[in-house]
Amino acid sequence: MDLLKLEIFLHSAESLNFSTTAKRMHLSQPTISHHIRDLENELGVELFERTAGGLHLTEAGRLLLPWARKLIYQSKQVQEMMTSLQEKIVGYLRIACSTTSGKYLLPLLAGRFRQRYPWVKISILSCTSEHVIPRLLEEDANLGVLSREAFEEGLESQEFFTDQIILIAPKDHPWSHRQSVDPEDLLDAQVIMREPTAGTRRVLLTELGKHDIRLEDLEVFLELGNAEAIVETVAAGFGVSFVSRLSASHALRERTVVEVPISGLELRRKVYMVRRAIEAPNRAQEAFWSFIHDPSNADLLQKPEMTGAAS
Repeated sequence: MDLLKLEIFLHSAESLNFSTTAKRMHLSQPTISHHIRDLENELGVELFERTAGGLHLTEAGRLLLPWARKLIYQSKQVQEMMTSLQEKIVGYLRIACSTTSGKYLLPLLAGRFRQRYPWVKISILSCTSEHVIPRLLEEDANLGVLSREAFEEGLESQEFFTDQIILIAPKDHPWSHRQSVDPEDLLDAQVIMREPTAGTRRVLLTELGKHDIRLEDLEVFLELGNAEAIVETVAAGFGVSFVSRLSASHALRERTVVEVPISGLELRRKVYMVRRAIEAPNRAQEAFWSFIHDPSNADLLQKPEMTGAAS
């Protein structure tokens, strides 16, 4: 089976748009359509349903998708293994990241890694926490970043860094001039919460539970699935919230929000890097796995604790 056709199918299945696939692969749209038709003829099935509303995967297309990912991944592994014999660390790393703080740190870490290993290409895939493990197991990602340790069979974890969660309020909020607030003060505040699957929310509710405060006791003004959106909403004066210190660092420096110390809550969480335990030789992955705790990166891994501390 022609790997180029599979790669075209894979990009088309992800974008559901032949024009987008053509731009990404530097080919013409007719060429993309031609390869898809050829692949459908070879397999004897339709992979896409073409309607006035756009492209949709057929049942056959959905079945082919994980296998196409696996075949493309394995072909890249073969290329990387052969190239590694030349004593260069080369390859292509896909890192699935579900934590807001990880999305701030990973690009900086990846930049430093590329300076040391310029023949390794890195893609950081933003996804929700429930999608990290499937992407690893389906070999769509080499590494994952999660706000919990992975105990699933076939996976292994290592601590990445410790993330600090802080309480933020608008700059003119009554709490902005207080030295600290108590957990019970939250009962009288409009609170903006992360979505139910967020690690930030899990840590917060666990700590509040130690003070006999449940989610139902809070006045939840909004639920948002994006930390940056929460910071902006707090800055606009619509409530208080708990976010990773990194996601609030710019707003803290600009003083559009303020950090409010809250007594009695231990709002820290460990963030982990995860990979498949049984893996074909991949020198690029091994190098990155070790690189994250290289002494030269200590300043980055302290950022979640230190950023904004003086604000």
